[in-house]
Amino acid sequence: MQTEQANVEYFFRLLYDLIFGAHGAGGDFYAVFFQHLWLWIIGVGYTLSAIGFFLIIFETVQLFELRQREEEYYSTLLVPPPAVPAGNTRWLHIQSLMGQTSPSAWREAITEADIMLDDILTDRGIEGANLGEKLKAADFLTLDDAWEAHKVRNQIAHQGSAFDLTETLAQRTIQRYQNVFREFRAI
Repeated sequence: MQTEQANVEYFFRLLYDLIFGAHGAGGDFYAVFFQHLWLWIIGVGYTLSAIGFFLIIFETVQLFELRQREEEYYSTLLVPPPAVPAGNTRWLHIQSLMGQTSPSAWREAITEADIMLDDILTDRGIEGANLGEKLKAADFLTLDDAWEAHKVRNQIAHQGSAFDLTETLAQRTIQRYQNVFREFRAI
């Protein structure tokens, strides 16, 4: 006895005829519709693919530029400002000497302040063999204070411990040096 089998090929042929139209059959409407639909799907697919391709290129360029900016940003070393100017530690030493009660410490403070003034004028490009000549060549607002303070320092240098240095004179002299140093922004 012969068993009847389902003809699968027949069903696929019906589906094909439905979609692409049967030769001489009335299903041409569906065939044309699906052909146009398929063309639209292909067109939209190609368009989206092209847009995606250009987006990938655009984003890759953007990422490359971002990496360059990051490299520039992170490779730049930040130099911290100097914590204490070089003259400032000298000035603190001078003030600590002035805080003592002995005239010899005051003499040393005035001498150190005079050396500091000489160094500042040298750094500013004022030429001279000694501080007196540099002060003659200089022109700044607190020049009179510098001269008066330097005169006291010269008296200390020439008379030594015989020079009667009072606390008031020492404080006044250091105050004059301080005025000059502030003008030059050394302290």
